[in-house]
Amino acid sequence: MGPTLLRVWRGLRADSFFKILLAALLLLSLLAPSRIPSYPGLVDWPTMAALTGLLLLTKGLELSGVLHRLGRLLVGVMATERAAALSLVLAAALLSTVLTNDVALFVVVPLTLGVCRMTGLPLTRLVVFEALAVNAGSALTPIGNPQNLFLWQLAQVSFAEFVWHQLPLVMGLMAALLALTAWTFGSRRIAVRDDDHTPLDKRLLAVSLLLYVPFLVATDLHQPGWAVAGVLMVFLVLRPAVLAELDWGLLLVFVLMFIDLRLLAGLPLVQQAMQGLGLQHPVSLYLAGIAASQVVSNVPAAIALAEYSSNWRVLAYAVNVGGFGLMVGSLANLIALRLTGDRQAWKLFHVYALPALGVAALLGYVLLFRAAA
Repeated sequence: MGPTLLRVWRGLRADSFFKILLAALLLLSLLAPSRIPSYPGLVDWPTMAALTGLLLLTKGLELSGVLHRLGRLLVGVMATERAAALSLVLAAALLSTVLTNDVALFVVVPLTLGVCRMTGLPLTRLVVFEALAVNAGSALTPIGNPQNLFLWQLAQVSFAEFVWHQLPLVMGLMAALLALTAWTFGSRRIAVRDDDHTPLDKRLLAVSLLLYVPFLVATDLHQPGWAVAGVLMVFLVLRPAVLAELDWGLLLVFVLMFIDLRLLAGLPLVQQAMQGLGLQHPVSLYLAGIAASQVVSNVPAAIALAEYSSNWRVLAYAVNVGGFGLMVGSLANLIALRLTGDRQAWKLFHVYALPALGVAALLGYVLLFRAAA
């Protein structure tokens, strides 16, 4: 595990968000050192267990090579720039419903980079649309993104009930995004050569797929600890390389977020300020969730606001809508733009993402407060 620990350490040293969280923890610890022994109790361990299991399973699928092959097969049958863009945007959205939005980007964006090199498709614009797509698609399921995973565990509702609640919002968002994609990308014909030589690890693919449904069932029954323990044991015996490749640093970041935000939520000044926002009113909670996401991103916003309201239905709409808008609204946005290698990508991102926030916020408001009236 030596190389793995070194890789995690190097990744954390280069992670500005981790450094901010760690600095905040040190400051909060100095302000209230008596609370240090309570830190483990501030972490939502069921959510962490579910997130760990999902990352393991998606890493297994990624390392098996099947996702890359499926992507290359999809691209190979496209004829025009518009068809390629629609297919990749839709693939990103669909993958984000069963993987996480981050993992979907790690699958689709590298594929997009190769396709754009071969076809001349506008890379930055296409990746921006894929970032919007994973924000929209991942809103559908409890396992699509970390904020949904947290709220699902908090709400103690079934997988199906969560999806049914999110479905109208996601359908509206995807319809608007696909229409915008079709209008933005042209009908120029493209030609893609078939140069895919990625090997397929059939055993790893089979193990990952066979574990996926039992893991989801156990998590749906609110037994994520036993579920992740089973997944860990299987991979440890059959494919320990999956554990070595897991993004352990990302899990540590989420642990720090839970501790930091719950410590902040417990400060008297913060409590007074939050109480003054009227979060007991659904409309105020909805607007606060969107606004908070623009400042601290939607995962910390969900964790923080859950300390003041148990209305998961409004929170789920608010923080998923909040993934649009400013680049920091969702960590998926930051990942996508970083993968492009284009330092000016953030400018183009905001050209599309800020209007998307307005459309998404209005749609969510109508569905929550007007459609039911």
